[in-house]
Amino acid sequence: MALLLLLSFPRCHPSLHLLILFLAASVLPVLDGLELGGDGLYREILRDETVLRLKELGMISDGEGYLERTFLSPASIRASAVIISWMKDAGLTTWVDQMGNIHGRFEPANSTSEALLIGSHMDTVIDAGMYDGSLGIISAISALKVFKVTGKLQRITRPVEVIAFSDEEGVRFQTTFLGSAAVAGTLPESILQVSDKSGTTVEDALKLNSFEATAATLGEIKYSPESVGSYVEVHIEQGPVLEALRYPLGVVKGIAGQTRLKVIVSGSQGHAGTVPMKLRRDPMVAAAELVLTLETLCKQPNRFLNYDEECGCFTEESLAGLVCTVGELLTWPSASNVIPGQVNFTVDIRAMDDKVRETIVASFSRLVLQRCDDRLVDCAVEQKHAAAATPCDAELTSQLERAARSALSSMKAAPPGRRRRDAGADERRGARRDGDGQADQGRDAVRPVPRRRQPLAGGVRAGRRRLGRRPRPGQLHWPERGCFGGIVTTTAMILW
Repeated sequence: MALLLLLSFPRCHPSLHLLILFLAASVLPVLDGLELGGDGLYREILRDETVLRLKELGMISDGEGYLERTFLSPASIRASAVIISWMKDAGLTTWVDQMGNIHGRFEPANSTSEALLIGSHMDTVIDAGMYDGSLGIISAISALKVFKVTGKLQRITRPVEVIAFSDEEGVRFQTTFLGSAAVAGTLPESILQVSDKSGTTVEDALKLNSFEATAATLGEIKYSPESVGSYVEVHIEQGPVLEALRYPLGVVKGIAGQTRLKVIVSGSQGHAGTVPMKLRRDPMVAAAELVLTLETLCKQPNRFLNYDEECGCFTEESLAGLVCTVGELLTWPSASNVIPGQVNFTVDIRAMDDKVRETIVASFSRLVLQRCDDRLVDCAVEQKHAAAATPCDAELTSQLERAARSALSSMKAAPPGRRRRDAGADERRGARRDGDGQADQGRDAVRPVPRRRQPLAGGVRAGRRRLGRRPRPGQLHWPERGCFGGIVTTTAMILW
């Protein structure tokens, strides 16, 4: 069993400590009647210290005035040292694997149980929110630290390991999940030769930071499925859906498949003042038309998809989760008085139905060639990344829904998220809203919800009474009732 909790974190956090205690008690098979301490301890470690550490990690950046921490960058190396010190403070044995993932593990004496893995990614996008990834790492460390300072760590009966993954976002090398893919054993040897924009390969970056970058060392990182029982991650929702619906919690039905494309449009470079409009072969205008074509394709796919025998399975439900994004556009030579000679832009296409996604990719690629022919420019479409969708296990989803309904009054399926998991794993996720649905726009983009809109106020003592309850074999334990006052968005995903 593996579990991923995704949480959004507001500035008002009077009961963040309770949320993390619920995380710990829900997934750790502790003894009956376990008490973790008083409210002072909650405030000190699970609220105040966690918030301070989030702010501290959010200040470790390669950018000035914004948060940027990409795979094996100088800021990433500094952040690694800080995270290791926090893991040691929680009583964990630490090490760094050859892909730069940080591990902190508690190993009970004579335990033969499968391990519980908890964590998230420590890399960020450019101009990131400070809770993205960091919250999952720090909350896991905080939860275990409570067991340590209360003298209960030795009562945990299974191995527990916190992992700070070195790369999930894929910003530097445009290939996602380097850290978790290495742990899952799905990282191909060819990844070592992928280059960033400066020409540095993954292999070069690893060696520059004293990591052994070979096929053999990458293979040694892999965890055997038999050694891992579950995975837990706390993360913010990063979306406006639940907030727009005014739902505090939802259950996601699966993880979307994703395709990343690079589109190259080449035309005739010229002077802005001397080339007549009718003689231009302008790649910028062609690129603009292609961006609008992509938007129309994804907003109104029925206009473009062929409903023959192969594609007749596309229903409104299968098309509902389709999203398409152009996130980067570059021109050459990029001068105000020059008609560009080349324009490159990225395309991100996601859907829960792989056939929908693949058909949209094929349709867009065909439309690119058609539009470029019409405008007498040359175009090429390169696929940079593709990952299949992973549906959540129906039985486990129902279990999570029942648990969530007893803790909250409203549920809603939310958009899928992102992390590579072992093939064949069943998954389950829930989502709670954040203050404004934003995650990566500034360090303090997540805002508190006014008290009149906080559906989770109260219920603290009821939740605490259930912290020590042991789950029955083969079942995930969640508190039957309990509220997290002031916590605005949470998401839970469970893989079995």
